[in-house]
Amino acid sequence: MLNRIWVAFFVTALAAIMVQLFMGHWSVLADAVNALFSSAKLAAEIALGLIGVLALWMGLMRVGEKAGVVSVFARLFEPLLSRLMPEVPRGHRAYGSVTMNLTANVLGLDNAATPLGLKAMQDLQQLNPNKSVATNAQILFLVLNTSSVTLVPVTVFLYRAQQGAAAPADIFLPILLATTASTLVGILVVALFQRISLLNSVILAYGGLFFAGISALVFYLGTLSVAAIGELSTALGNGILLLLVFSFILVAGLRKVAVYDEFVAGAKEGFEQAIKLIPYLLAMLLAIALLRASGALDYLLSVIAALVQLLGGDTRFIDALPTAIMKPFSGSGARAMMLETMQYHGVDSFAGRLAAIVQGSTETTFYVLAVYFGAVGIRNGRHALACGLTADIAGICAAIFVCYQFYG
Repeated sequence: MLNRIWVAFFVTALAAIMVQLFMGHWSVLADAVNALFSSAKLAAEIALGLIGVLALWMGLMRVGEKAGVVSVFARLFEPLLSRLMPEVPRGHRAYGSVTMNLTANVLGLDNAATPLGLKAMQDLQQLNPNKSVATNAQILFLVLNTSSVTLVPVTVFLYRAQQGAAAPADIFLPILLATTASTLVGILVVALFQRISLLNSVILAYGGLFFAGISALVFYLGTLSVAAIGELSTALGNGILLLLVFSFILVAGLRKVAVYDEFVAGAKEGFEQAIKLIPYLLAMLLAIALLRASGALDYLLSVIAALVQLLGGDTRFIDALPTAIMKPFSGSGARAMMLETMQYHGVDSFAGRLAAIVQGSTETTFYVLAVYFGAVGIRNGRHALACGLTADIAGICAAIFVCYQFYG
């Protein structure tokens, strides 16, 4: 699957370059060459930047497992996850690492989410009978990461505040609705592929608790100012992070675990993991960089705009589509597109708000796929990409819909 997708990216980029040359835009050749070398540099920078973070969290997770703290978190969500991942036996360590990763994502702890996700993927790989082909559990886990709900997207609020938004956090509810739609569609599509029944009392109970919690959070945050929301989110995230760290170390110490030795052993695994990621990151970033430099994504945007105009539809959302199109491919690229849209159309314009909602409602699917599957050597992702992109499309469509409802 990935082999065909990678070749398709190159074929598409080549076709776009040929069109550019036919139109006399010879600078595209230099842009494409620069993209090749810049993507190689970026892959190394990302992997090297992950070394310290991966070593830190892999070391802490090993201590937390030995102390039994991770198993406590696992028991909270094992009844739900065991029904969504029936091939994972009850009591397996993967439940703990998966729960820790999803918790970090929900709280917006980006620095912790990725290494915890890699640890979870490693634990799931232990149950994989065919090490190069993704299991059902790994696919579901990846889709949850590409569409996971972040309760308070503080970074998007900060970008809006920097651009002079009158109320930077007024898009909180639209983002929450859009990313919830993305997650639900992702789970539904995976369940369809894997023939998982979602109509059972345990899943419905967890779903009810989730929506009740979301409703209570929305109601509470609605009573706070923008500054208070930012302070609360930051304090909550940092507080939980420090609580995890100290609980791992102190409980391990009380249980006579060789804390230092276990941390070092886990950190070594994190270092090795970061180095292994470079080839996989390079392959995906290289293809994406060529797509951008060739102008292929711009052509796609033009085609969509022409179709909407032909059908007589409202084209205001077209101005925010660059962020939506770039989001599955590149997080930094989508962020740049969002800021460009805010600056050109205005941060509180329809397009400016929609770009921010899209930025906060989905994840970078191709990056997540390359990093998580690459970390464990999976080459055949089966239906993972299709499910992830379906969740992305659902999130983008939901973002457009709620933006029209709130601001249209």
